[in-house]
Amino acid sequence: MGMSVTISAARAQDAEQILKLQYLCYQTEAELYGDYGIEPLTQSLDDLRAELAQGHALVARLGDEVVASVRGKIDEDGTARIAKLIVHPRMQRHGLGGRLLDAIEERFAAEPAAKRFQLFTGHRSESNLRLYRSRGYAPVSREQVGPRLTIVTLEKEAAAGAYVASA
Repeated sequence: MGMSVTISAARAQDAEQILKLQYLCYQTEAELYGDYGIEPLTQSLDDLRAELAQGHALVARLGDEVVASVRGKIDEDGTARIAKLIVHPRMQRHGLGGRLLDAIEERFAAEPAAKRFQLFTGHRSESNLRLYRSRGYAPVSREQVGPRLTIVTLEKEAAAGAYVASA
């Protein structure tokens, strides 16, 4: 291949590439649950741009191409809610999802408000559940949102070392 994947903050001009990648990546989830009306497949470009402006977003690039992305934000109780971790199908199973998850956790842990990390996935999304468990996440709740889909919310505490105050 000759190029290495780099992880950096998403830029406003990345929105279109992220949306196209999101649409591609969520096809398998939609098929798994028999629901092509899920939010990642119906999100508009304007909604995505607003979401990017409200929190943190990272992308992984191979050259100029966005091949993975993750985003999230910290709420008022100190929970960093991580969402839409996506990796291009041709780049999956090479550790990129784990690298991106680690990178966004580091970004949130640098903020004194981040007390815990939380994310969610569908109950049948075994590869997602495996990744999250391997990174220390544990299920904290399950919510049935449809006849075929139960959302599993997973959480872990932020590392104590992340709260070093600067004097």
